[in-house]
Formats: sequence, C-alpha cells, structure tokens
Amino acid sequence: MNNDVVSDRLSWGDPAQASLDASDDFELPDTTRYCPSRLLSAFALLMASQGRCINTSMMLGDREYAMWQLARAHTLGDAQLRLLAAQLFAYFDDDRASVPAGLHA
Repeated sequence: MNNDVVSDRLSWGDPAQASLDASDDFELPDTTRYCPSRLLSAFALLMASQGRCINTSMMLGDREYAMWQLARAHTLGDAQLRLLAAQLFAYFDDDRASVPAGLHA
C-alpha cells in the first residue's frame, strides 16, 4: 500500500481553513422571516375542520392565494382559526417587500 500520494494532512480543527460548503457563507438578512410550518399546518387542519381544504404549498408560493385563505378564515365562526389567521397574516403581509420572505413572485 502506497500512502505517498497523500503527504499533506488537513487539520479538521483549524479555524483558518475555509469551508467547502457554500451554505456556510450564506447569512440571512435580519429582515428575513419564514412562515412557521407548525402554525401553517395547524391553520390547514382547522380550515379542514370547517370543510375548507387549503394547499399549504400554494400558501407559501402564491401570496394572493394565501391572503385569500387568511381572509376566508376570518369569515368563519371559529375563534381559534381567526387567531391563527391573524398570526399567519404577519408572515404573509410584509410592507417592506413586494413579496414576503418565503413566498415566490
């Protein structure tokens, strides 16, 4: 067995070594907000209990659809659903951006 090919060893604990993972260089801006998945899932379940099925992927990908479903939730007679809709509204209504973080144009 010939080990001469690997003559220089990398020190894994050396903080001066740059990371090979591109995601290590990525930092989220302070203003970025993501919609909590548990909150969105709870909203979907409560809407389903009212006979109103929603698509959570569309909630994250289509702002108009999300806003429509949140408004629709306010018209139903469920106080818990209204509370969840109000909490989610904060994630979908960002006046600093044309499309809230986590949503696609």
